[in-house]
Amino acid sequence: MSQRSGAEITQILHDWNEGDAAAGERLVPFVYAELKRNARALMSQERSDHTLQPTALVHEAFLKLTNLTEIEWKDRRHFYRLVSRLMRQILVDHARMHAAEKRGGNAIHFSIDDMNVPAENRAVAILHLDDALERLAELDERQANIVEMRYFGGMRNSEIAEALEISERTVIREWESVRLWLYRELNNK
Repeated sequence: MSQRSGAEITQILHDWNEGDAAAGERLVPFVYAELKRNARALMSQERSDHTLQPTALVHEAFLKLTNLTEIEWKDRRHFYRLVSRLMRQILVDHARMHAAEKRGGNAIHFSIDDMNVPAENRAVAILHLDDALERLAELDERQANIVEMRYFGGMRNSEIAEALEISERTVIREWESVRLWLYRELNNK
């Protein structure tokens, strides 16, 4: 993303803060392609009969955004962090619905790196990951944010570093650490 478009996104978000009703519509052309790319990567491992498609995930996240009235937008980094969280919530909600339909199941072996979870088990795996992220946030909020942005937001290390205002090297180090913690947490289910 160019510096110019990053500055324009920040300005549009500030306009949104000021009550500009059209700001949300002006924001879409700047962020839609990247959000769709992230959603497509996230949904590529889902089961083939998943009712939520990448476009719907992005649209649902935007709908949730427009309903949030008490957000004081800081900048584009803040925007992408929040969208990652919204996509997580949407997928968790869908996973809960799917899991409720298919109660039961065996232990889940969940690989956070390559997401090699059989499609029929992903709904329950996402619920386990969400629970683990809640516990992790109590221990280390930054690591929880890194997992959330990487897994649910589809963000690269450089994008996460920028969003959290830390070095890319720190993101990589934190990721290595949190992967081990998640592996233990998710394989003890």
